[in-house]
Amino acid sequence: MAITVIRTLILYALVIIALRVMGKREIGQLQPFELVVILMISDLAVVPSESIGIPLLSGILPILVLLSASMTLAWITLKSEKARAIICGTPSILIRQGIIDEAELKKNCFNLTDLLEELRIKNVPNIADVEYAVLENNGNLSVFPKAQKRPTIPQDFNLTPPYEGLPLPLIMDGKLNSENLRQSNKDLSWLKSELKKHTIDNIEDVLIASLDSAGLLFAQAKHRK
Repeated sequence: MAITVIRTLILYALVIIALRVMGKREIGQLQPFELVVILMISDLAVVPSESIGIPLLSGILPILVLLSASMTLAWITLKSEKARAIICGTPSILIRQGIIDEAELKKNCFNLTDLLEELRIKNVPNIADVEYAVLENNGNLSVFPKAQKRPTIPQDFNLTPPYEGLPLPLIMDGKLNSENLRQSNKDLSWLKSELKKHTIDNIEDVLIASLDSAGLLFAQAKHRK
């Protein structure tokens, strides 16, 4: 039993490392060859973890080979556009200038029901509002509404909104982030003073406190039973 647990933990750690090496992308963002590698790695890791009679190396070696193959293909696609088109494919334009391309729909096994469903997911319920719809290599649909149907932006009115940077979390679950406090050019006394304005006396009582680029502090106290 102990040997099985140890073997399983070793394979589990190896799979986690392999996925980290492949990058921080969700399943829906993976290229086809990356998805195949993940599925094969999962299957290869299961077999030696279930059977003690199979050498652990028999599971580790194929995983390392697949990881090497995946990294090699990723490097090739990074360096060559032609290779990327062959390995990953090219995006398909399903709607071009407001007209549905039936040939592209059939080529990608995409029916009208699928198309309308994807448009609704993108908050475009009316297909008449679509100028372009592009089926990306990872299966996601990119939708570009017609100019008169897209949301307005400040540039349409010649406006220049003030800069908005990323808020800095200063306190998370009652724990102070000293590095973020230093980056915000604020000190502890200022923070405590601002917390009192939110009727919070102690840092330990804060669920979250974050500072935006305008210097405004958002703070919420922990719920006390």
